[in-house]
Amino acid sequence: MKKKDKSNTQALILGKYEMGRLLGHGTFAKVYLARNATSGESVAIKVIDKEKVLKSGLIAHIKREISILRRVRHPNIVQLFEVMATKSKIYFVMEYVRGGELFNKVAKGRLKEDIARKYFQQLISAVSFCHFRGVYHRDLKPENLLLDEHGNLKVSDFGLSAVSDQIRQDGLFHTFCGTPAYVAPEVLARKGYDGAKVDIWSCGVILFVLMAGFLPFHDRNVMAMYKKIYRGDFRCPRWFPVEINRLLIRMLETKPERRFTMPQIMETSWFKKGFKHIKFYVEDDHKLSSADDDIESVESVSERSSTVSESEFESVDAREDQCRRCLFCLKKISLTIKKVKICKPCIKFTYKSCYILKL
Repeated sequence: MKKKDKSNTQALILGKYEMGRLLGHGTFAKVYLARNATSGESVAIKVIDKEKVLKSGLIAHIKREISILRRVRHPNIVQLFEVMATKSKIYFVMEYVRGGELFNKVAKGRLKEDIARKYFQQLISAVSFCHFRGVYHRDLKPENLLLDEHGNLKVSDFGLSAVSDQIRQDGLFHTFCGTPAYVAPEVLARKGYDGAKVDIWSCGVILFVLMAGFLPFHDRNVMAMYKKIYRGDFRCPRWFPVEINRLLIRMLETKPERRFTMPQIMETSWFKKGFKHIKFYVEDDHKLSSADDDIESVESVSERSSTVSESEFESVDAREDQCRRCLFCLKKISLTIKKVKICKPCIKFTYKSCYILKL
């Protein structure tokens, strides 16, 4: 009887999705597990506070994220299914990736070489495709790499991504963004940077973390860490194969013009071992009218949207907030730094307390 009552009271978003538990949250958005009421398929729904976004002048940012997600359909990229809007919320209905973050796997220790290679191959395949489509992620890190039930990697969180038409007349990006431990030295220099080369640097840091279980550039003092990044001051552990050492030296080259390109990475013997080229369908840009429809739904909201119940969100949030958890990743708190509650894995891998322009 209790089960029946519970299902009857579940929030139904626009008559299509049953809302479940909270998966995570940020400044402007919360992500919930949900179920398609018709098909029974599990999805992840990103719920964005429309009022906060409008007040912050970030509606163009949301539109760009929609456009980007429609542009990068690839087996190793989390898929956007649809976008809906009410008077107060914007909903991104996305693929639910059951295996969680790659971060959680690496936090337990370094990976075996074959496993690390598989994840790295899938990462490079996805990011290379993004670059081909004129999209640059700019915030690649293990927390933004998810694993599905089959152990395949999926790139997520394109909130800080940029597209080719944002490049200035000098051919470079100038926005200072990313996560400190994974950011390229040219971003720190604030002189403009090539989006593709910045992503390649981050992929190099990720490969190092997969193989070592710790960061290549590490210091509790963030400014000291920045100096190490700027100088390219890192050492590969003794258990790294020579081929990986060589690859990392070229990927973590401080001079972007000398840094490996995607084709050069994919041509290395270490990368090619067991690599299977992925078949995927590239939609013609003129067929992506659904993206325009999605953007339109963000701007204009129909009257029927006002019938959506949002009470379930508050009850889920209240249950989540009753626990003492890390402010950034919802793990149990085990360390406090500068009066901000942060767990040890967050300090070890991302310096999440020091996000730069993280939305």
